[in-house]
Amino acid sequence: MSLLVYRLTGKATDVGLIIATQFLPTLILGAWAGAVADRVNRRKMTLITQSLLTVQAMVLGLLDLTGHIGLPAIYVLSLAVGVINALDNPARRGFVTELVDPIDISNAMSLNTAVMTGSRIFGPALAAALTKTIGTGWCFMINGVSFFAILLALLSIDMKTLRPVTAAKRGGTPVRDALRFIRGNPRLLLVFSVLAVVSTVAFNYNVSLVRLSDKRFGDKDLFGWLLAAVSVGSLIGSLRTAKLNLVSVRYLLMNTALLGASGAALAWAPNFAVALLFAVPTGIGGAGFIAATNSIAQQECPPEMRSRLLALMAVAFLGSTPIGSPITGLIGDRISAEWSLAYGSFITLICVGFAALFLARSGNGRLSRSHFNGDSYPFDHVVSP
Repeated sequence: MSLLVYRLTGKATDVGLIIATQFLPTLILGAWAGAVADRVNRRKMTLITQSLLTVQAMVLGLLDLTGHIGLPAIYVLSLAVGVINALDNPARRGFVTELVDPIDISNAMSLNTAVMTGSRIFGPALAAALTKTIGTGWCFMINGVSFFAILLALLSIDMKTLRPVTAAKRGGTPVRDALRFIRGNPRLLLVFSVLAVVSTVAFNYNVSLVRLSDKRFGDKDLFGWLLAAVSVGSLIGSLRTAKLNLVSVRYLLMNTALLGASGAALAWAPNFAVALLFAVPTGIGGAGFIAATNSIAQQECPPEMRSRLLALMAVAFLGSTPIGSPITGLIGDRISAEWSLAYGSFITLICVGFAALFLARSGNGRLSRSHFNGDSYPFDHVVSP
């Protein structure tokens, strides 16, 4: 979609606004979508949302292929996919936790991230090649067909092997309860604060890398290859986190620092080959950052609140995009392509410094084994490994 919009207008600001529209529903609806997912069958909810995503992709492809695509249609379809994703995200990710025993949830969440980022190694590069041959319209159609694999997997799951959780009670103040839970947990509060800031400024690749590819390296279609290189690193970062039974806040901050430092180096890479090299540690740090935040949140929360915590994380991570993407686009158009990526990298490093200072004063950087022995861990049915 970024390549399509950039082809139509040639402006990074327009790309940023389209991306913002796509993620605005998560910012507005995300927390309440998590409350819904905690109260319903997550598998059924995921089946519905994945089916709707199939329809959205097909409509986008048909409009593009028939020549009826334009910015107004893209805005509408971006908003539609945003609403669907706001509902899908907490249900789908919450359902992952029902596939494994509680002690393996951290590993499962990280493996989930690894599968996603691993597929992005090939997807963006393939899309960049296909847009020159078959065009963006057929790429959207192929995307629509790909959802049938997800639907088939969901329908094939043996329901007897699931680890269902007790649904949250209806009524009350579910979103405020989750916010109070975060506020009362110093580790979670720090993680969510870092997540909100870094997500706003450092993950706008669909805007910054398109502009960087065009203006610094002379070919906007190189964007797909840069994103693929980032995804190679993302797979490495996800697998590094997946092997850990416990994830500390210090581990989170080390990956955040790597994300910031390598992002700045990528912004001013002297040539495209060097840019590909710097893109790999950028992906390692970014995926380690995301996987660590997911793992820490799941380590700290009770089962009946998982979807709400995941939804609030989506609000912080994806919901910040409507703020960060237009800013990134404006910087790319008004200042330079390099600064559209680098400004977020420097803010990320500053954020790491403040968080490290907080950890040094509070001593809250590591989860202890007592969390798994019933002293303070919120699961009431977990045995110590």
